[in-house]
Amino acid sequence: MGTAVIRTIGRVSVLPVEPLGQSSVIERLAAPHSGPVPFSVEFFPPRSADEEARLWHAVRVFERMGPAFVSLTYGAGGSTRDRTVRIAGELATTTTLTTVAHLTAVNHSIDELRGLVGAYADQGITNLLALRGDPPGDPLGEWVKHPDGVEYASELVELIGTLGDFQVGVASFPEGHHRAPDLAADTANLVRKLRAGAEYSISQIFFDTDDFLRLRDRVVAADPEQGAKPLIPGLMPITSLQSVRRMVELSGSVLPAPVAERLAAAAGDGPEENRAAVRAVGIDLCTEMSERLIAEGVPCLHFCSLNFARATSEVLDRLGVDTRGALAPA
Repeated sequence: MGTAVIRTIGRVSVLPVEPLGQSSVIERLAAPHSGPVPFSVEFFPPRSADEEARLWHAVRVFERMGPAFVSLTYGAGGSTRDRTVRIAGELATTTTLTTVAHLTAVNHSIDELRGLVGAYADQGITNLLALRGDPPGDPLGEWVKHPDGVEYASELVELIGTLGDFQVGVASFPEGHHRAPDLAADTANLVRKLRAGAEYSISQIFFDTDDFLRLRDRVVAADPEQGAKPLIPGLMPITSLQSVRRMVELSGSVLPAPVAERLAAAAGDGPEENRAAVRAVGIDLCTEMSERLIAEGVPCLHFCSLNFARATSEVLDRLGVDTRGALAPA
């Protein structure tokens, strides 16, 4: 990882939260924000009542900080479809949060995809993240098109565009998607999705800031018009070395050697990793990356929260967002 550019940022008070309705992501990025750059948060559908309680605690904490938007993931192969639609609707209708619902093509016919888009629309959701999706069971396994579905995310973007006035984002991959033969092909695919009508992109989580900046440069070089659309970096404060190793393995990405070495030194040589030390390093790393990305002019910072609030809140606090009132019990 390159050397982080650390800037001193004065603390900024959280803006009053007003009901905003479901604005577009582009509108939210341009709206006043409570820190040096807008931020957004990713949640995943819970699998139990306890997990759902944890999700809603995190939602209310972040809501008080005024994120530009939040997103809700979609289980592999549609495994959490009904839960995703329900919770996305509750986020859109019972909070002040602009909600982006993930939608994947894997294991769905075109008719099913139309029905899902309609189900989101019925909940008042107009912001969708169009993804091809990973095969269920083995994310790195062979991707098989549904016989009556679509092959590529660009086709899903086009399909959504025929169904109403939706604002669509797509995924991008700073290290290149593991199925792409090379970075040039991966960049061409991202440009294709943007040309199909996507208004912005959110990147896969990465741990080398230079990978993201090189991706941004490649898109601008390939198509300046599409390169002008927001490219939002995906970040995650690391709290467990074992967990992050598993995550990068399943995503087909890598943990850069300098990052792995810092985390391993913190974890120690005992039978169990020193979680507190790993977490402290993870917060430092995410803050350093965020500072450099802000200095490089990114339009937003998108945090994968894993439905927890505290680690991301610590990073935001260091960036100048006043999180103290948000973290206090309501």
